[in-house]
Amino acid sequence: MTIAANAPVDMIEGEVAAIGIDFGTTNSVVALAHPDGRVTTRSFPTHAGPVDAYRSALMFWREGRPPASTIRHASGPDALNMAIDMTSEHRFLQSLKTHLSSRAFQDTRLFGKLYRLEELIGVFLGDLTANLQGLDTLPLVSGRPVVFAGDRPDEELALRRLTAAYAAGGMAKVDYAYEPLGAAYWYARDLTRPETMLVADFGGGTSDFSVMRFEPGGDAGRLKAIPLSHAGVGVAGDSFDYRIIEHAVSPRLGKNTRYRSFDKWLPVPAHYHAAFAQWHRLSLMKSRETMAELKALIRDSEDPAKLEDLLAVIEYDLGYALYRAVSAAKIALSSADEAVLSFNEIDVKIEATIKRADFDRWIADDVAAIEGALDEALARAGIAPEAIEAVFITGGTSHVPAVRALFDRRFGRERIHVGDAFRSVASGLALIALDRQRAVTAA
Repeated sequence: MTIAANAPVDMIEGEVAAIGIDFGTTNSVVALAHPDGRVTTRSFPTHAGPVDAYRSALMFWREGRPPASTIRHASGPDALNMAIDMTSEHRFLQSLKTHLSSRAFQDTRLFGKLYRLEELIGVFLGDLTANLQGLDTLPLVSGRPVVFAGDRPDEELALRRLTAAYAAGGMAKVDYAYEPLGAAYWYARDLTRPETMLVADFGGGTSDFSVMRFEPGGDAGRLKAIPLSHAGVGVAGDSFDYRIIEHAVSPRLGKNTRYRSFDKWLPVPAHYHAAFAQWHRLSLMKSRETMAELKALIRDSEDPAKLEDLLAVIEYDLGYALYRAVSAAKIALSSADEAVLSFNEIDVKIEATIKRADFDRWIADDVAAIEGALDEALARAGIAPEAIEAVFITGGTSHVPAVRALFDRRFGRERIHVGDAFRSVASGLALIALDRQRAVTAA
């Protein structure tokens, strides 16, 4: 199989034998394994240059006037650019993966058309793999979290929906592997001696752990991979964003204010800000019912200006602009003792100075949940931290100082290896697909 000439891939030469896809909450990556064991990743053009990480986002808008109008969409980097610049009515969707295990979200209506979750993700996956030949013939392995995101995740539902989404995107046959297993394969590709390792894969929606043993006897000269245990928790980068919004943004948008109902003052219903503080729910708040309810609250509010700003963020689809401001502050706190969150869009202005010490306190319960999943992985494997010879960490959340401090304390800095935040998982998944195909051929 070769890459089509018009595919969004740069400098990929030679035959492709297997495909790995890391469909992530925040970013997605497609890796291609070649018969000689090399792995390359698809590269996508942007105005700032080619990128391997395709943002897991969709933008929908309407062209023309009903009834002759057409619903159009863009994804990845194009969706981001349009979210920043578009002034006409549109819907920006991100973190769709987080909905997979929840029965509460079945479908949503965009410009009068009903879309099931599987269809929306299928649209995205189809764009991610556009013009990639061999999708119907080559072995394809997709990553999946150890534990899907959500309060009560339904794993069977999540996998059924994800499989249906791949089919809708043109991939009728897909196998799965745990995302940290993919990262482990990528780390261990050059190992020459047996090793017991822990893999920590931090995504936008989940933190996943695998304990692995690598021993001689694998394919293509690689060590044989023996999974000892897996564990995970639905807490990761989006959870940390939530804490910043909860403490620094939502109070500016009417959280903890009151409204008058007859002769009583009542608190503004908490569900508006609870949904608002989670990216995957924010994009779905723009409904006639929600807008009407907020307008009624504004009329009776003790502080209408704050709720008017909340309404504007929803009405004008400012979610991505707010996401960028929150994310920038979070990243800055990885290397500074304080950071300024600055957001100024359509007369909605939020300025907040966030101290690292406060941020660490806000995320303390989340970090404890991550440590709990880590302990669970070690306990299931029957291995003490001292017996782990190497720790391989991948994902943006691994750069948060409180998270790094957890691993430094448990394992010592000398045993920790940091992988490529975007490519490690997908590249390992492609190697898994290649090894599985070789095993079938050999049998």
